[in-house]
This record gives sequence, structure tokens and C-alpha cells, in this order.
Amino acid sequence: MGAESRLIELGVSLPAPFLPVGNYVAAVRSGNLVFLSGMGPIGLDGHLVTGRVGAALLLNEAQDASRLVALGLLANLREEIGSLDLVVRIVKVLGMVNCAPGFVELPAVIDGCSNFLVEIFGREIGQHARSAVGMAELPYDIPVEIEMIVEVAT
Repeated sequence: MGAESRLIELGVSLPAPFLPVGNYVAAVRSGNLVFLSGMGPIGLDGHLVTGRVGAALLLNEAQDASRLVALGLLANLREEIGSLDLVVRIVKVLGMVNCAPGFVELPAVIDGCSNFLVEIFGREIGQHARSAVGMAELPYDIPVEIEMIVEVAT
């Protein structure tokens, strides 16, 4: 089953692609790789999810925010390549967490994104290399920002 069918099966709708908030593009394709710019979580109400993880947000709320970012990344990816069925492999995810001092469960936060990618693409395509790092601040006080590199069919 392809990723597009899997989204339908799970009843997941991707949001409209997100426009950059600065002088950059949402995605750059180079050969068979697509580099997706970092983005934050947009809630179902269309507003940014905000708050520092370990202070304003609990771990499960941060994981939900990370999953929202995955939805946005996939929306931008689909806009760039036409169909998520063209994904050969999710290569790399970089997750940045706006965290309170002493919060160390950074990998668990980014699991919200990683688990969703595996759920949509399966283990063979969706499992990826990853980094999860803590930040003192992120733009607009978002709790998590994630960027991704994806291999696609040429």
C-alpha cells in the first residue's frame, strides 16, 4: 500500500502547503533528494502551537506538536513532488526542541514525527537517521522545529 492510500485509510488529511516566513523556499530538490526547510507545528485551527517543552508543554503535548510538524512537512513534500507515493526513503530528520533547562527527553519529543512517518510509509521507507537537539529558543516560541531530507523516485 502506498503512502497516499495509507493516509486515506487512517483518515488523515494533510494541510495546505505552508509558505516560508522568510527569504527561503519550503523545499529544494537536488537530483533524487528533496531537502525540506525546518517548520513548526500548525494546529488544526491554523495557528502556531507555542510553548517551551518541560515548562508550558508536557511531553505528550510536545509529541503531538511534533506529529503536526510531520503533517506540514509531508504537505510541502507532496507540493514539491506531486505524490507521496514517489518517496523512496525518508533519509534524515533533524528535530530541534525549545526546551526548559533540565528537560532531557528530546528524542521522545521527536518520536511524534518519526512514529508518524513510519506509520505512513512503513518501516522500510519511513525509518530514518535522526538528530534531536535542545534549543534555548525557537522562532515565535514554537516548541519544536523539524527539517527533513527525502529520497524520491526520479
